[in-house]
Amino acid sequence: MLLAVDVGNTTTGVAVYEGERLVHHWWLTTFRERTADELALTLSGLMHLDGASPARLTGAAISSVVPSQTEPWRAACRRFFGIEPLVIGPETPAGVKIGYRFPEELGADRIVNAAAAVHLYGAPVVVVDFGTATTFDVVDARGEYVGGAIAPGVGISAEALFERAARLPRVELSRPPSVIGRTTAESIQSGIVFGFAGQVDGIVRRILKSVGGKARVVATGGLASLIAPECETVEETNPLLTLEGLRLIFARHQASRPS
Repeated sequence: MLLAVDVGNTTTGVAVYEGERLVHHWWLTTFRERTADELALTLSGLMHLDGASPARLTGAAISSVVPSQTEPWRAACRRFFGIEPLVIGPETPAGVKIGYRFPEELGADRIVNAAAAVHLYGAPVVVVDFGTATTFDVVDARGEYVGGAIAPGVGISAEALFERAARLPRVELSRPPSVIGRTTAESIQSGIVFGFAGQVDGIVRRILKSVGGKARVVATGGLASLIAPECETVEETNPLLTLEGLRLIFARHQASRPS
């Protein structure tokens, strides 16, 4: 079985695959100081609760944008599960050519998303990832990752509003009944939900013009289910895209190894 770990700034996605089949997945809060011991204990507990055996893990793939958590996850895989994990970086063969000017600056999650999107939806394709930041990743018709855009994420933008505006309350991030809010809470929700949907549509339309006017647009990330349905340009929503990409890259890596 394969352990796939996507360490994001806010949440960490963890999945267990048996071949191509997803058998378990969990979402953890990312704590930047969590140790290998704590990670192994948490993962073992979750697996036991779901009736899975850590002893059956035979491989691991890790994507991390939190440097302080990359080594603890690597150490947990080595020490507690007896696995040398594949840690994704710009040099990892992912099935897409990297056309980024400075590949070492590219987040591992963006590489993984691009690889998964090309495999599942073909090229050209645009991935919109609603995470701590909202990222836009573009693969052209040749299957080359050519770049994208990064914007402040929904959650941190809303938090900045609540912190800086003394009279505005914190509200649940959910879709309001109408774009015209009839209460302060509804007005904030409208601005956040429809405002970010408008931002996504605006950036995606500019991207589509740059790549010849046509590409599949796929949304992923923790808040994709909230914002993507309000976007006119998003065609697919796949909350597990990054984890699926880890599975695909790991399989590619295994197939390329000498027997």
